[in-house]
Amino acid sequence: MPKKVVISPQWALWSIPMLHWRAGLLTALVLVGMVVVWSIDGCTVKTIIQAWRYQQDYLAVRSHTPNFTLPHHILPFSLDQKNHSSPVNFTTVYEKLGKKSLLVEGHSSWVSSELEPNFTSNLIVRWSARGGEPCKDSKTVEIAIPGLNGGEVIELSAGEVHEFGFQALDDSGKPHCLGGDYFEADLSGESWKSRPLVKDFSNGSYSISLQVHPDFDGVYNLTIILLYRHFEGLKFTPWRFSYDRILRNVAIRFYKSSVQLPELQACKASDFGRDVWSGRWTRHGKNDDCPIGNDGRYRCLVPDFPCNAPWCDGSLGILESNGWVYSTHCSFKLYSAESAWNCLKNRWIFFWGDSNHVDTIRNILNFVLDLPEIHSVPRRFDMNFSNPKDPSQTVRITSIFNGHWNETQNYLGLDSLRDEGFQNLLRKYFSEDTIPDTLIMNSGLHDGVHWRNVRAFSVGADYAASFWGDVMKTVKQRGLAWPRVFYRTTVATGGYARTLAFNPNKMEVFNGVLLEKLKQAGVVSGVIDNFDMTFPWHFDNRCNDGVHYGRAPAKMKWRDGQIGHQYFVDLMLAHVLLNALCAR
Repeated sequence: MPKKVVISPQWALWSIPMLHWRAGLLTALVLVGMVVVWSIDGCTVKTIIQAWRYQQDYLAVRSHTPNFTLPHHILPFSLDQKNHSSPVNFTTVYEKLGKKSLLVEGHSSWVSSELEPNFTSNLIVRWSARGGEPCKDSKTVEIAIPGLNGGEVIELSAGEVHEFGFQALDDSGKPHCLGGDYFEADLSGESWKSRPLVKDFSNGSYSISLQVHPDFDGVYNLTIILLYRHFEGLKFTPWRFSYDRILRNVAIRFYKSSVQLPELQACKASDFGRDVWSGRWTRHGKNDDCPIGNDGRYRCLVPDFPCNAPWCDGSLGILESNGWVYSTHCSFKLYSAESAWNCLKNRWIFFWGDSNHVDTIRNILNFVLDLPEIHSVPRRFDMNFSNPKDPSQTVRITSIFNGHWNETQNYLGLDSLRDEGFQNLLRKYFSEDTIPDTLIMNSGLHDGVHWRNVRAFSVGADYAASFWGDVMKTVKQRGLAWPRVFYRTTVATGGYARTLAFNPNKMEVFNGVLLEKLKQAGVVSGVIDNFDMTFPWHFDNRCNDGVHYGRAPAKMKWRDGQIGHQYFVDLMLAHVLLNALCAR
């Protein structure tokens, strides 16, 4: 049997001199330990506590700024052939970030993005990158996102920016180490739709940022689609290379938190100086019993149904969106006919772009300026329009189609400027005694078909920027005021068109290239990001026919087989244009 351990009485122990010395040493060590514990950075303690709280195999990176990026060599997960993801090593990541906390409660900034410096040159370097290694020669077929690998509903706090790192994997489950994959991301709830920001670190690692305002807590669905691999959407025949696979479909519950985001302010003129928008569509009313009218319109809410501040200002019912409205880093005013005419009277607005301009102009005339009798406008026109309630108020609108120098043809895009007659036509409008006060330009859909590769398009964009730069210099030399010039980004083509020559991958790249060239030429004074506005609605053809979001309402069979279609996305653009034209 084991021997019993007999513990001496306490008085007997203290009678031994050696124990007196050891007890004093132990007491000193305890005091030193307490000082060390108290000296630990509170941020470190916070990280440890929250690391314990999130015992799943993921890390939602809440950075000090929404533009925080996580380099590949410190992505908070590792990969091997057997296990695509392993739990986050908080200590290692923490140390490599220079002891900056990855988990910051109360992060109170809106997620945002910007046009990368030297966008075109960097793009061409990445696009032309060669393989030579197995991990570069492979192709992405799957991704590993610790925490977003399916299963139970994930819970995230509303208000904060949650940035998840993820890794591209090939068909054997090994990391693919070349960038350029094009992921379509969608975050949708009952009253919220947005495009989560995806960052490409050019080495097979990416990140996705999720954010929902605390007013819109609830259950959401996150969808991630791999549409193209390694810039294949930029090819001349991209439909041959489309992958178009859903890689993640995850339920996320955003719960209310104490985070207070800066309240959106009404858009000012300076707000249009932002190159890339990161907006969202929010819903503030709903009529479940809303049949299509005989004229193809959806009058689901009464016209004077009010907007909810700070998401918009005005009557939400006039959008005919059944409660949806778009906002970004600022919120937009929805114009009544009276306020629109007061802004546009005696103005001259010049449009240069594709046929989406034609639809938007018609929608402005019909839905905003109270001119429903104008059923269509041609690709090329120069007309004065009068307020039916006050004929003294007139606006001149000029629209020149740029898909081809011949307005009856298509698919030249920016190369239409190589035609001398087309150049002279455009110069003429800026050579009169009175010139347009605002120019709204766009190009992309026809360029997607015309140019064989992105390098060729960049040459065409250089030429276009140079042309418009010369036009504006001539205006300045004549002592006239330089027109305000807005670049309206090309739409995210929808449904079946997502894999065609003007696919979203190519259009987003072409938007960035042309915008950079126009800025370098000193032409552009503002941006209207229609790509960001249309992206949440581009996954099917309910709001578009593939390439147009503003086709006139009609109670007819639409491309998706339903009767009628939704046209409110382009109506929202009409009001955003008015904000750009009228904001001070």
